[in-house]
Amino acid sequence: MAPKLFITGGTGYIGGSVLHTVVTSHPEYEVTALLRTIPATFSTTYPNVKIVKGDYDSSAILTEEAYKADVVIHNGDSDHEPSLNALIRGLLLPRPTPGYLLHLSGTGIVADWSSIPSLGHPNPKIWSDINDLDEIRALPDNAFHRNTEKILHATAAANGDRINIAIICPPDIYGKGKGLGKTWSALAPMFAREVVNSGGEMFYYGEGTNTRSWVHIDDLMGVYLKVVEAAVAGGGGFGWNKEGYYFASTQEHTHLAVANAIASILKSHNIIKDITPVQISLDQLDSKIYIPSWPYLARYLFASNSRTRAERAEKLWGYKASAPWLLEALEEEVLDAVKKV
Repeated sequence: MAPKLFITGGTGYIGGSVLHTVVTSHPEYEVTALLRTIPATFSTTYPNVKIVKGDYDSSAILTEEAYKADVVIHNGDSDHEPSLNALIRGLLLPRPTPGYLLHLSGTGIVADWSSIPSLGHPNPKIWSDINDLDEIRALPDNAFHRNTEKILHATAAANGDRINIAIICPPDIYGKGKGLGKTWSALAPMFAREVVNSGGEMFYYGEGTNTRSWVHIDDLMGVYLKVVEAAVAGGGGFGWNKEGYYFASTQEHTHLAVANAIASILKSHNIIKDITPVQISLDQLDSKIYIPSWPYLARYLFASNSRTRAERAEKLWGYKASAPWLLEALEEEVLDAVKKV
C-alpha cells in the first residue's frame, strides 16, 4: 500500500514548497492537499494530488483527513489552535499503527523581542534542539507559537504511544519558494518595503548587532524531506515526541549585515540614494509595520535576537547549507518586494 500523506497550507510559501518537494521526490506517495483556493494550474502541475476544499476552520474535514493519513504535514498558521486540535483528534482515532504529525513552528518562539535591554544588541544564547528542549518547553506564554507548541508537548506526553510528533522550527527564510501560491518569505521583503516607504532611509536600533539565524528554502526542504521519509519508513532512528524538535538554521547574520546588503541592492537599482544606515529610537522602531494585534512586530523583525543551531539534523544526517548564502542571494527577493510599494 502506498503511504498516505495529508498536507495543509499547500499554497503558502513553506507549505507550497513542502507539497512540491514531497510530490516530486516521491511520486509513489498518495498525497491529499487541503486547499482554500485552487490555483489554476494546480491539477496539471500535480495531477496525482487529491484536493480537499476547506480551510483551517474546517475541523470535521481536518479530523477526517488526518484519520485517513499515515503522515500529516501541517503548515501555514502556526498559531491556529482549532486546526491543530482537529488534526490531533483524527490522528488519535483508533488505527493499526500510530500516525505521524509534522507541525510547522518557528524560531520566533526563542526570540528576545520582549526584553528591551536586548534589542539592538547581541545575545550570546544560541538555542540547541537537543540540549535546550526542557528550556524551550518552559518558555513564557507570550513567546510566539507557544500556544500551539504547548498543545503538541501535552499531546506527546499523554499519547506518545498513539502518535508521533515532530515540530519543524525554521528560522528566517530566504529564497524563492517552489509552490504555486506565495513564493517569497517575510523578513527581507518587509525590511526592503519599509525602507522604501520611509523615504529610502535604512535604519537600525541600538547597535544594530542583534543577530538572527537564517535558512534558504531549499535547505529547509531538505530537512522536511528527511523527516517525512523517516515517518513513512516507520520513524526509526529519528526524534519524535519528546525528542521531536528540529531547528533548521544554516547561518546567522546581524541586523546591520542584512541592512547593508539590502541597501546596496536598492542603491544599485537607483531605488534609494543613501545606503548609510541611521540609528532610530524605540518609538520610531515601534511605528514601523504597525499592526494593532501585533504592536511589537518591528521589535521582533528588526531588533531582536533569534539564534538557533540545527544540531539534531547535523547529528542525524550531517545537515549543512548547500544553497547560496543569504547576503549573496537577496537581489531577486528584494526587487520583487519593492515592486509592490
